Amino acid sequence: MSSIARPITDDDLHAYIDEQLDPTRMGEVAAHLRASTEDAAKVSAYRDQRDMLRAAFADIAAEPIPAYLNPHAIRQDIVSRRNMWRMAAAIVLAFGIGGGGGWSMHAQLAPQPRTITLLAEEAVANHVVYTADKRRPTELGAEQRDDLARWVSNRIQHQVAPPDLALAGYRYMGGRLAATDSGPAGMFMYQNDAGLRLTVFVRPVADKTNRPQEIVGVGAMEGCAWIDRGIGYTVVAALPSAELKRVATEIAGRTPAG
Repeated sequence: MSSIARPITDDDLHAYIDEQLDPTRMGEVAAHLRASTEDAAKVSAYRDQRDMLRAAFADIAAEPIPAYLNPHAIRQDIVSRRNMWRMAAAIVLAFGIGGGGGWSMHAQLAPQPRTITLLAEEAVANHVVYTADKRRPTELGAEQRDDLARWVSNRIQHQVAPPDLALAGYRYMGGRLAATDSGPAGMFMYQNDAGLRLTVFVRPVADKTNRPQEIVGVGAMEGCAWIDRGIGYTVVAALPSAELKRVATEIAGRTPAG
């Protein structure tokens, strides 16, 4: 009795691109792609996204592994941290601070990442993935601008809208709701006459202090990030720093009050 061929799934397509399938399954997927123009186009888009991500973070990947990630160093660090917290616990008990105070001390001692850096990293990661998509870079198109503005504003609980960048030379393409470790975010995408794509990334931040525009390098890309009234903004494009700041300054002058 002949066996029933297993259907080709998205997991198979990703594994095929990464050459993680056994030879028999590789052949099955290759035959499927020759017959399916839709999945062949999907694989081509996945490859483009992979290559863009590799190029964007190539500098970081090429860096040597930090010495503190050496297994022996990690074990020593764990021992050191255990001793440190034993000492901290002893001090807390000695002064009668109690559990709440002890956890407060833990929060103060833990290193906090820079919000501006996190904003830029999130924005660049989403930019690299979605601007490389030739078939569907945006979830809602330019004609659905108001729908996207309402959707994103409701999800991040702050009134935002795609800024008009026509004077800066960029035509609005559309956008999408994006996901980050800190919650939902909005991404608005633009393109100039040369075909270069630019994205504006917005999300709420816990730090309510206004922060001026700052150019942050993330791999081979740069983002211009700032914080205004509890909302983080980042402009990302393969542009010189001065041009990124010029667009960011125009956007900052158009953002609504919180």
